[in-house]
Amino acid sequence: MAAEPSARAVALGLLAAVLDRRQPLDDALAADRDLTSLEPRDRAFARLLVATALRRLGQLDALIDACLKHPLDVQRPTARHILRLGAVQLLFLATPAHAAVDGAVTLADSGGARGLKGLINAVLRRLAREGAVMVAAQDAARLNLPGWLWDSWTASYGEATTRAIVAVLMQDPPLDLTVRRDPEAWAAMLDARVLATGSLRRVAGGEVERLPGYQDGAWWVQDVAAALPARLLGDVAGRRVADLCAAPGGKTLQLAAAGARVVAVDRAAPRLERVRANLARLKLDAEIVVADAASWQASEPCDAILLDAPCSATGAARRHPDVLHLKSAADVVRLAALQDRLLDNAVRQLRPSGTLVYCTCSLEAAEGPARVARLLASGAPVRRHPVDSAELAGLDALVTPDGELRTLPCHLAEVGGMDGFYAARLTRLE
Repeated sequence: MAAEPSARAVALGLLAAVLDRRQPLDDALAADRDLTSLEPRDRAFARLLVATALRRLGQLDALIDACLKHPLDVQRPTARHILRLGAVQLLFLATPAHAAVDGAVTLADSGGARGLKGLINAVLRRLAREGAVMVAAQDAARLNLPGWLWDSWTASYGEATTRAIVAVLMQDPPLDLTVRRDPEAWAAMLDARVLATGSLRRVAGGEVERLPGYQDGAWWVQDVAAALPARLLGDVAGRRVADLCAAPGGKTLQLAAAGARVVAVDRAAPRLERVRANLARLKLDAEIVVADAASWQASEPCDAILLDAPCSATGAARRHPDVLHLKSAADVVRLAALQDRLLDNAVRQLRPSGTLVYCTCSLEAAEGPARVARLLASGAPVRRHPVDSAELAGLDALVTPDGELRTLPCHLAEVGGMDGFYAARLTRLE
């Protein structure tokens, strides 16, 4: 009978899935049967190990390399992954040194790096002695942020803000919830706080499905920033609203809960099943359409459209640290072309005087204001409808000089930050 997997062994497999096989972390987590076999506490530890290693990857590799006389064989990455997991425990998760080192050596023995057990032991023991001083001398922001993102963000936001963003990305994010009603009452039941915008925030941890109100459909998981774009459509009660690229469905739930007649459109049928399940749990209705939103034709013009376009997701790196290592500047260029097609078609499906909100969870200017500027310059029959901070609980920092929504991870940093989102509101001309 095979031995039960350990949390460290599962973490090793997940790290390899992301960095070697280029698999998104969420997909790797969903596909890992060994993860589901762990006890809840061990599952949480495995997830934390991988997420922290991905957030701190630049620092970890610099520390490891400083302890090596000769480079590790890049064709055999397992030893480096084991060293990364050991180092992250020693230096960022406060794991006792004996547990971190012994766990790494055990992994080497069973995980394909048996011949490097001595090296792994020596490197980690040195980091246990000297690592804290070495970490203090590092420029964490420059090491952990890929060069193309450093250049992009410093050009858009400046170096000080970029460093503030990275500081938040290095933290394990809290859990944000959108409640249907009575936020104060649910905050008390969920040991949460009510944020200025009305979202609830609690410390992450435990099984979401076991929290009060989940099974009753009282709330759903949604980052505070992700909850803002749908609000820019105003009062949607009774209006026909298309949610384009709708999966996984948080915004569909918002619109349906507000009384809209929602058409949720997405090309990925499996992802729409999650939307259906959440609608059923919350006892809400929406029309579900499996279609490419770039070519979808509405059966009748829409009163409003929310287009949450596929993007590089660099604004969501605090919750999805794999983005830092899986996305590139080339992805931004490729996705910008898709965003243009989606915007052009969304305008065609909108009735005169209807409202279009375009948003992305990207910090890249090329996926936000540049796309709206291109649309307006193309002669599309739309005009800007500026956002006012009063629509955003008076948070002036979230509104750009052009009247667009721009959230940064370092906004609300004092209570855990938020995802990076861009949104522009447009009105179709008569």
